[in-house]
Amino acid sequence: MNNALEHFERLLEFETDCWDVHEDLKSGKPDYVTLDVRSPEAYGAGHVPGAINLPHGRIVERNLAAFPAGVAFVVYCDGPHCNGADKAAVRLARLNRRVKKMIGGMVGWKWDGFELEYGSRNTSSAKAASPGMASPE
Repeated sequence: MNNALEHFERLLEFETDCWDVHEDLKSGKPDYVTLDVRSPEAYGAGHVPGAINLPHGRIVERNLAAFPAGVAFVVYCDGPHCNGADKAAVRLARLNRRVKKMIGGMVGWKWDGFELEYGSRNTSSAKAASPGMASPE
């Protein structure tokens, strides 16, 4: 197989971007839960609509129990200067959860001019996942 093709197909398997997440949310039928892995304070100051706040250091099986085993997650943090999304992806992968990183994070989201949502929504208070997802069981 062509090395470049293999490389870029592999990237797309584990990364998405702000535009694609926005389009999925706009459709009302994303097939994943969006996790904002920043601090609750950063999350409250503005986040991707429908995202659930779960700081990367708190990603443990107990905090994911509300989500069925097959659910995929898209994680993001502040942006390219932050590795919180990578840390979150590692934790989710170690727990055998499907995961992609939203490249660009909040910097990319704002750069693209997409709307923000404000307030609190975390795994302990969320009764439903991101728009289009079934409620956690």
